[in-house]
Amino acid sequence: MKRICSSLLLLMFSLPAMAMTGFVHTQGTQLVDGQGAPLHLRGINLGNWFEPEGYMFHFDGGPQAPREIYDLTRSLLGPDQAKVFWQKYREAYITRKDIAFLKRAGFNSVRVPIDYEFFTTDNSAGFQLLDQLVQWCQQEGIYVIIDMHDAPGGQTGANIDNAWNYPWLYSSVEEQNELVSVWTRIANRYKNNPAVLGYDLLNEPIANYPSIEKFNKDLEPVYKKVAAGIRSVDTHHVLIVGGAQWDTNFSIFGPPFDSNLMYTFHAYWMPPVKASIQKYLDFRAKNHVPIWLGESGENKDAWIAQFVNTLNANDVGWCFWPYKKMDATSSVVDFARPPHWDEIVAYAKLPQSTGNSKALEAARPPQADIDAAFAGLLKNIRYQNERVNQGYLQALGLHANAAH
Repeated sequence: MKRICSSLLLLMFSLPAMAMTGFVHTQGTQLVDGQGAPLHLRGINLGNWFEPEGYMFHFDGGPQAPREIYDLTRSLLGPDQAKVFWQKYREAYITRKDIAFLKRAGFNSVRVPIDYEFFTTDNSAGFQLLDQLVQWCQQEGIYVIIDMHDAPGGQTGANIDNAWNYPWLYSSVEEQNELVSVWTRIANRYKNNPAVLGYDLLNEPIANYPSIEKFNKDLEPVYKKVAAGIRSVDTHHVLIVGGAQWDTNFSIFGPPFDSNLMYTFHAYWMPPVKASIQKYLDFRAKNHVPIWLGESGENKDAWIAQFVNTLNANDVGWCFWPYKKMDATSSVVDFARPPHWDEIVAYAKLPQSTGNSKALEAARPPQADIDAAFAGLLKNIRYQNERVNQGYLQALGLHANAAH
């Protein structure tokens, strides 16, 4: 039996990319593909692409939210060169070769965290990148899950939502309407594309801070409002909703409000055993809906391996975080720190307000070092300079020796 299972897994991972016909959808507690066959997701998050995060650049004690990182680059490079830098960064960070490598490694899905500001018009720059990614993934037979990581007004109340340290989304009708508008625009664009599996409506809503848990009651109504907008143009794709408190608290949900709905949870830094996910398994059984792990990771390979085994044993599809980071082993690939990067990190730790301009100017690295650091970053993030973390892939149960 073990030999048969191993052969089946090898066959499953080595099949050439097949044409995606029909749409992935929910069927009771399962997710099924366009032909109705059960689909177990093995995914990775393409974090730090649309929404840079400070810790991935080792900005400990410095800028964390995307807007803070953008301000830092404008300060160091100037507004014109900063704009050029970020354009080149996004073109290089995720490429066709990365997607082909993920397929060879055994992944069948990617989750794409996005910032709504890239999708406010049909001609927004974000669509050029996302269209290209969806095309690559369709060619490789990889499903795409679009994740609203940074929503209008902020959905979390922390650095990850790129807002103002408070989840204004839930008390602002204007921001909610903007969220609906952006999601409806995205859904209208991909409504006929089966490579797009579904839409993760809000990432990690409402942090576990007592002062903002009052918004828990408002989360599902916002989900329903967004769902209505999407369903006005797209009846095909799966809608994905997560609980409050960083996608962990499912008590905020009533009965399922859509016939093609999947629930997502995130799980970090807890024992990698069944007891840690039992409440989600119970929710699945009670409501007869599929559940999916949308994020986990940032841990040792042994922990990852045990948790993947737990998820697989309980028929829970997964998507770990992240694909790529600077100088780290807790990702599929990483890249080296560029020359002079420690100077950038040291400068970034200083208070960046205009009231501290004199101290900032005194501590500013030489412009030649700044330019070399960011040029080096653009070089190191390229596919040919990535370093594969084989232990991480092995922990996920995938092909650690996949050609890169």
